[in-house]
Amino acid sequence: MESWQQSVVARRRLVVRGIVQGVGFRPFVYGLAQRFGLGGFVFNDSDGVTLEIEGSVSALDAFEQTLRSAPPPLARIDAVIATTVAPRGETSFHIETSRAAAARNALISPDVATCDDCLRELFDPNDRRFGYPFINCTNCGPRFTIVLDVPYDRAQTTMRVFPMCPACQAEYDDPLNRRFHAQPNACAVCGPSLTFHWWSSAPLPNLPAAASPLEQAVFALAHGAILAIKGLGGYHLACNALDHDAVARLRARKQREARPFALMAPDLATIRQLCYVKPEEATLLETRQRPIVLLDALPGAPVAPSVAPGYTTLGIMLPYTPLHHLLLRAYAAAMPDQPAVLVMTSGNLSDEPIAYRDDDAAVRLRSIADGALTHNRDIHMRCDDSVARIVAGGVQLLRRSRGYAPEPVTLTLNVPKPILATGGHLKNTFCLAKGRDAFLSHHIGDLENLETLTSFREGVRHFARLFDCEPEVVAYDLHPEYLATKEALASDIPLKIGVQHHHAHIASVLAEHGIAGPVIGVAADGTGYGLDGAIWGCEVLIADLRDFTRFAHLAYVPLPGGDAAVRQVWRIGATYLHRAFGNGFLDLDIPFVRRIDREQWRLIARMIERGINAPPTSSLGRLFDAIAAIAGIRDVALYEGQAAIELEMTATPDPHPYPFALLPGTPMRIDVTPTIHAIVEDIRAGAPVARVGGRFHCTVADMLAQACEQARATGAPDVVALSGGVFQNRHLTELLALRLERAGFRVLLNRRVPPNDGGLCLGQAAVAAARLLEQG
Repeated sequence: MESWQQSVVARRRLVVRGIVQGVGFRPFVYGLAQRFGLGGFVFNDSDGVTLEIEGSVSALDAFEQTLRSAPPPLARIDAVIATTVAPRGETSFHIETSRAAAARNALISPDVATCDDCLRELFDPNDRRFGYPFINCTNCGPRFTIVLDVPYDRAQTTMRVFPMCPACQAEYDDPLNRRFHAQPNACAVCGPSLTFHWWSSAPLPNLPAAASPLEQAVFALAHGAILAIKGLGGYHLACNALDHDAVARLRARKQREARPFALMAPDLATIRQLCYVKPEEATLLETRQRPIVLLDALPGAPVAPSVAPGYTTLGIMLPYTPLHHLLLRAYAAAMPDQPAVLVMTSGNLSDEPIAYRDDDAAVRLRSIADGALTHNRDIHMRCDDSVARIVAGGVQLLRRSRGYAPEPVTLTLNVPKPILATGGHLKNTFCLAKGRDAFLSHHIGDLENLETLTSFREGVRHFARLFDCEPEVVAYDLHPEYLATKEALASDIPLKIGVQHHHAHIASVLAEHGIAGPVIGVAADGTGYGLDGAIWGCEVLIADLRDFTRFAHLAYVPLPGGDAAVRQVWRIGATYLHRAFGNGFLDLDIPFVRRIDREQWRLIARMIERGINAPPTSSLGRLFDAIAAIAGIRDVALYEGQAAIELEMTATPDPHPYPFALLPGTPMRIDVTPTIHAIVEDIRAGAPVARVGGRFHCTVADMLAQACEQARATGAPDVVALSGGVFQNRHLTELLALRLERAGFRVLLNRRVPPNDGGLCLGQAAVAAARLLEQG
């Protein structure tokens, strides 16, 4: 048999699907064919990569096994479809030009951080690309943000306006070179270049006249300037993170009152001067996705306090483009007596999408930045930085964008018709699903203005074209006032499927873990439209992908003023006290009550009594806000969730939960009236805020775990899925996961998509697909 396999010539056609374009797959195939002495050809097409190989059966088998098991580092093989074809007597192997097909199934790689080989060349004085800020190869560089269409060839990217010089063309044409068909391939002779603009009317003193654009930018940053810096997916706003005045000016000009700024440092050694860095966090920082990673700050870390007011964590990332590496290294040399750390926050005004077009940035960012370091490589699709942290032993994405999008989540069910899922209102992302692929978009943002809605629409059109996915079904949130919902209902897509908010959260966990359910789902967040018209937000569901039942929820309280109570958190704090103590709560001798404006409360109490603009809510996010207010942390939040976050940051672990009650019924209600009474007693006894916060976290973990145990006692599965914005709270998530695991539950968390509304669209798409399949 072995001699037969070695002597008989055969030929196979292989169609490879997945992320196989722009990742060095064709030169990899070429090298394999040379290694095993095979003839044939390979080309990119709209399905992925197609190749034919001819030679002995044993060589064909070895080739195919290696291709499947050891692809290039950036490739992701989803399927290899092999068929036998007639031999042609071909003994040499070659790479053919790309071909377009009627149907397009090729996947696009996310943008990838600069690889080690390119970094060595970048800082090698003897290399022809020494100091070139746009160095890249097939293993790194821009992908998603520059691609116009598929197949992924240079003519289909924003690099098409840069004809390659002979040296670059030779690399591009050499199948054994790591820049073979690297579409952004360029050098200082033929590629993009930097420009520095000084926008401020105040001159920058002693700016070197002959300095390069990079040197001018470093000089400006070292002297306290705020700069707009063009990156991979848009503009950043940068300044010295240790300069109190510069950070304060940036915060004022950007109109970002309190949300933390992201930081960038040149290396792990610098980050360790600011933060505790566990081994798994170091690994996450250095992944090719290079997300912003939330780390616990060292006491007395030398960054300006206004970088992250109220936080005990810092969001920090390593450089991910050659321009960032050059900038940070030069900045470190210019500031030798302090850690070289820059604020590197999104280039926008608060609530607007990130600026990515040069003309738009010059208009929108001129009032914020003193100058700009920009370049002439166009960005086709904006893409903000991703945010992640280590929670409960694994990575948790808090924002899934650059480095991750548009890589799809593979579904276990087959989507019968192309689906557009429009997501939620805050932290919006959308999803296009076809076959077994769910393509989650980059981060769009809060859909609260025309600019962000326009970004949403542009993104949907781009994804539909790239992935040949013209939706026939639209899945949407039930909240009638969400812009994403209005967009879905106003569309001409024929079939529309509404999905309840918290069911979508749990379905997102099921979809990414590849299970259909049923599970016990704990969905906890700030706001979600309930089936009864109330504002849900602390829900224990028995759910599968298709449907759910509501087993338990936090007992309703009025939300006085609706959205006004999200910012004026004292309102919900007073409401919980009123629920627990009646009108007599105003006589409680605690600082919070003494601060309440009695006249304002009388108006709010009348609103609650008459049921005017005081919808019932079971929101756990609002309960966190209430406890933060009662404990004296904050009465007014500058952004949604600020009070709850500061309560988490203040809390110290405490294993003694406050009392609570589980009230029988269908659904069961979780009553925190005993909790409120006990918290007031703690405050009156002088308990520190950190202890109140710690006990409250323990209480929430205990009450949710007990509700899950009650559900299991009625026959529910022993698998619990946790999702919703509240589970961005690491302290609570780890407490609850540990409590559930000790009780014998298997606990599933969102890992590949955010637990907040950034992952909602995946659940919507999965629910819609499951319902379509059930209907046949």
